Amino acid sequence: MVRRSPERVGRAVFRHMADRSWRTHDAATRGLERNLRRLLGPRASDAQLRALSRAGMRSYMRYYYEMFRLPAMDSDHLVRHTRQSGIEVLEGHLREGRGVIAALPHMGNWDHAGAWIALRGHTLTTVAQRLRPESLFQRFTAYRESLGMEVLPLSGGSDTVGTLARRLRGGGLVCLLADRDINGGGPEVDFFGEKARMPSGPAALALNTGAALMPVSLWYDGPDWNIRVHDEIPVAPGARRTERIRDTTQALAHVFQDAIAEHPEDWHMLQTVFSADHDADRARDLERIERGG
Repeated sequence: MVRRSPERVGRAVFRHMADRSWRTHDAATRGLERNLRRLLGPRASDAQLRALSRAGMRSYMRYYYEMFRLPAMDSDHLVRHTRQSGIEVLEGHLREGRGVIAALPHMGNWDHAGAWIALRGHTLTTVAQRLRPESLFQRFTAYRESLGMEVLPLSGGSDTVGTLARRLRGGGLVCLLADRDINGGGPEVDFFGEKARMPSGPAALALNTGAALMPVSLWYDGPDWNIRVHDEIPVAPGARRTERIRDTTQALAHVFQDAIAEHPEDWHMLQTVFSADHDADRARDLERIERGG
């Protein structure tokens, strides 16, 4: 239905959904505000936070609207409304046979970025969190495959890490969302003045394969999509593997922080990221258990 509706109507409906979520201050909005508070700093007023979270929810729902529209979107329109910088360096590595790890925060529209790079003739491999029910995961996988991506499951698959390494050693492109540690085993880094865990995968793959680790940030500007490929992050030196991965991940976090600070409304992070919030969530869960409910 979304694909058949006039674009003006579809965008208005999804903006209304965003505003309704924001007005009711539901769990999604509260989660977003908990993270945006770190960006704004302790001196920001509640009004400033609420204004930013409203823009953030609208940007978030724009992503979902475009998710429904992308498979049927005219490729000329997609290319015409994409602004980019730095892609030439990334493509240079690929031409020379060197694999590239594109590490992204949850910004803008990463599905659009994947579709756009596929239109440039590149095959990319990515990883998706296994959703429940399984049918939902399969639908998301089919959607991204229709845009030209190879999609591997984060869990429950056959040697996802090994497949990623093979793609990179073969000179391929791997794209990973890398600003939230889903499994909880990643290194703790400094992020907006606090501690947060980020996944070790991008740094570990760069260390293991010699692929170029290149942060990518995405944001909206009116009707246009913006893609910035940042400078390669070299794997940190050191004698211990864990320290090299930690320091490389910290360097990645610094790039993410600067990119998010420039376009905070386009950071779609509604889940818990910061260690202090994880600790608070665990404390509330423990208290609930002790109360018997």
